[in-house]
Amino acid sequence: MLTCKEVSKLVSLALDRRLPLNKRMAVRLHLLVCKMCSRYQQQLKFIHRAARDYYSRLDSDDDRLAVELGSEARKKITDTLRREQ
Repeated sequence: MLTCKEVSKLVSLALDRRLPLNKRMAVRLHLLVCKMCSRYQQQLKFIHRAARDYYSRLDSDDDRLAVELGSEARKKITDTLRREQ
């Protein structure tokens, strides 16, 4: 049986791509007996949906959300990017 650490990684990967059948079945079995991993999966799905919904609204012509940074935040970002070059 998979460990909680392995399941947490696989649950995260499963949000972006389809896992092989043997991995999907092993994860499902683990989630049936482990409440903590099951809760972790629910939380990841919630965050994934919330981020997808937020960004889909950013792209929408009807409901454009404005994200503005203050001048101090812009300066910090610019300074950091310059240092990293």
